[in-house]
Amino acid sequence: MKKISTLILVIAACSGYAQVRQDTTKKLNEVVIRPYFSSLPLLRSTGSVGILNQAILDLQPNSSLVSSMNTIPGVRMEERSPGSYRLSLRGSLLRSPFGVRDVKVYFDDLPITDASGDTYLNELDISSVGNVEVLKGPQSSIYGANSGGVVLINTPELAPDSTRLGADISGGSFGLFRENVVLGKRWKDYQFNFTESYQRSDGYRDHSAMSRKYIQLDQQWDYNPAASLKALVFYSDLFYQTPGGLTAAQYALDPSLSRPASATGAIPSAITQQAAIYTKTVFGGLTNTWQISPNFKHVLSVFTSYTDFKNPFITNYEHRMEFTLGLRSYVEYEKKADDVNWKFNLGVESGTTSTDDINTDNNKGVPGAPQSSDKLKAATNFGFANVNVDLFNKLLLEISASGNLYKYHYKSSYPVVIAEQTRSFDTQFMPRAALSYLFTPDLSVRASVSRGYSPPTLAEIRATDNVINVNLQPETGWNYETGLRFKTADSRVFIDLTGFYFNQKNTIVSRMNPDETQYFVNAGATKQWGLETSLSAWIIRQNHAQFIRGLLLTNAYTLSHFKFDDYFSNGVNLSGNDLTGVPKAIVVTGLEFQLPKGFYVFAQHNYTSKLPLTDANTVYAPKYHLVSGKVGCRSIKLGKVPVEIYAGVDNLLNQKYSLGNDLNAVGGRYFNAAATRNYYAGLSLHL
Repeated sequence: MKKISTLILVIAACSGYAQVRQDTTKKLNEVVIRPYFSSLPLLRSTGSVGILNQAILDLQPNSSLVSSMNTIPGVRMEERSPGSYRLSLRGSLLRSPFGVRDVKVYFDDLPITDASGDTYLNELDISSVGNVEVLKGPQSSIYGANSGGVVLINTPELAPDSTRLGADISGGSFGLFRENVVLGKRWKDYQFNFTESYQRSDGYRDHSAMSRKYIQLDQQWDYNPAASLKALVFYSDLFYQTPGGLTAAQYALDPSLSRPASATGAIPSAITQQAAIYTKTVFGGLTNTWQISPNFKHVLSVFTSYTDFKNPFITNYEHRMEFTLGLRSYVEYEKKADDVNWKFNLGVESGTTSTDDINTDNNKGVPGAPQSSDKLKAATNFGFANVNVDLFNKLLLEISASGNLYKYHYKSSYPVVIAEQTRSFDTQFMPRAALSYLFTPDLSVRASVSRGYSPPTLAEIRATDNVINVNLQPETGWNYETGLRFKTADSRVFIDLTGFYFNQKNTIVSRMNPDETQYFVNAGATKQWGLETSLSAWIIRQNHAQFIRGLLLTNAYTLSHFKFDDYFSNGVNLSGNDLTGVPKAIVVTGLEFQLPKGFYVFAQHNYTSKLPLTDANTVYAPKYHLVSGKVGCRSIKLGKVPVEIYAGVDNLLNQKYSLGNDLNAVGGRYFNAAATRNYYAGLSLHL
């Protein structure tokens, strides 16, 4: 406690925190997004888009993106243990025992998803995030291979001639400690942002500690009235222990336990083997934007990353060294007239990821005798075109398409030498057609059809069984959706309703060997019907005559009717079964109270229905209710320095639940218990 108090005083003496916080009373029709090259109000978007702005992020715990992402209907983000993220958009997590797959992620327009389709989303620190746009459903037409969707993460923006300087410090239950410092400055032609963060936790379960060190620098130089150069680089050093799954009996006895040794002692415990993930990543990218003429623009981005990944596991010790290099470039032509505005984009994206993958025996956290050694290289290339036509500021038409080429190379040096081989997939044409129509200034309808394409990642081609699976096929499928958006004339109420159907072929699912190593297979097809709704309503707005100055109600509802279709496993017909790992219903409701003198109170309830843990639907995880809350004040003064203090609670009802189940687990080890009731508190200093 003495160290924390000293750190607070040092930060107060030498820094402040100038955060541009979006006004939560801002009219909802003024929220502008740019998912398909064109900036437009959310009301007119042709696709299903979820938005996390700074105001939403501020109300959630700042130690993780999980609770914020789960406020978006159709999105399910899990954290098996602190630092271990999983993410699905309108789908299951059968492809993601850990990590993020089948979702393309961009950070300030630079893809952080590697060329094979894997994303280390947990490397990013939440302090680097300004806002998030989630595009649900296949977006292969302009964002390359994916069938789940796309996540666009943007860094915080600075106002002209402004300075951003500050610090935040917080702590909580189970050894949680977090600090971050930000520094930013914008001049006429140049701006920079520097972010530093450190976070650690002991975790609720045995052997579930984590720590992350994060540094980021992004800069922009307007070197010409018509051109600018933007640079982004970050370094992330992430460590987290993996406690392992528990059986139902172990989970009932003590959910805080880590995985014990087998009854015979043949398989050691997670603690004995020091099971953990060590990931160090350096990522960098440059983007040059050139407004050649009032109607013509060119954008060129180059990016690279290097990841050093180590995973001492129960049965082996894996060490991967991954290097990615790529570029993205497009030209844009825009023509505006009184009645018709149209925009045309033509571009390419190309990337390669090389992986040296070495497995050895795991001698209690120390690499031992070699088991296997392979080299793999994935190459993805696609060209895309997009046409956007806006007629009379009412009818918006978007037509886009891409041609996707994907292949990988592999060779082995141990235990059997295999000369380099190449596996190429057929070129895939990925179209998307969409429209939205503004019936009135307050009501719009939309519809779209798109084709998704998601080839296997290198981590699926060479899974933990250390076998290169050349038979694994890409997922493909057609998605159909329609929806409407409505707001009241005074913008107090905003409603978004979406219905969709996705027919996926060659669905990739994970299987487990008796020795608990993993491999992947194609499981026929799935049929996915869904309904998503979101509501924002100002029950009280900007009423300074009352104690409650503002009261905002939000609600997100997800209904998922996802079924296996034409799926046989070990000779058993599982067609018609519920898709593994997908709850049928999720309801997230929030209430934000704005009070005098900068005080606020936020409460949130998350209901998640039961979900199947096996493809055969023989075991289910029970439903749960999560209640969380946060209180704070933004107008306290420490001398002349404004201070925000806050405190929060998670899992107020002390529910017993597993957030990140191991699907189809050998020996029934399905359960990774989430934390019991826990608390956090902190302060931000700003000037």
